[in-house]
Amino acid sequence: MELDRALAALLRERYAARRNVSIVENDILKTDVGALAGPDYLLVGNVPYYITTPILFHVLAGTLPRRAVFLVQREVADRAMAPPGSKIYGALSVNLQVLAAVERVFDIPPGAFRPPPKVDSAVIRVTPLQTPLLGPGEQPQFRSFVQSAFGQRRKQLGTILRGLGHDAPAVLGRVGIEPSVRPERLSPEQFVALFRAVREGEG
Repeated sequence: MELDRALAALLRERYAARRNVSIVENDILKTDVGALAGPDYLLVGNVPYYITTPILFHVLAGTLPRRAVFLVQREVADRAMAPPGSKIYGALSVNLQVLAAVERVFDIPPGAFRPPPKVDSAVIRVTPLQTPLLGPGEQPQFRSFVQSAFGQRRKQLGTILRGLGHDAPAVLGRVGIEPSVRPERLSPEQFVALFRAVREGEG
């Protein structure tokens, strides 16, 4: 799939004799990749670094691939795999890890590209969990909730939830989380439990 018209034309010319290759000229963020690829598909992407995160979430929100492999900025790879409690653990880490296992395959230095970029790169493998922690209908609201929490990562969860208009003691008590805990200490599983407790409180 290629958005640039000139590059798409070059690719069609290059692969004209390959019946097993189709060039799709379209925006991936506006394309149902699962519907295009069919069931049990594999996805490989050299994605524009400035829209890496939207592409990852777009792919995981639809019909999931068996496995996806992406070339990304190394900083994104580090954050995607970061464990709870680490300095770089954040919204991207949580939102990916509730849906998939993320592994680094190998790093790529700037000199491997022409012209060389100013950043290091990495190839990551994203394997959807057999039992995702979230249902498809929960993903948009969960993402927003997690981003709101990490937008105030220096604050304690009790303060964050009160600021968002929730009954912090009741919500945190239901999931057994202390009000003094900060967002970066919660595992993806705890974030899902907290998110659902907040929704139940709203109901």
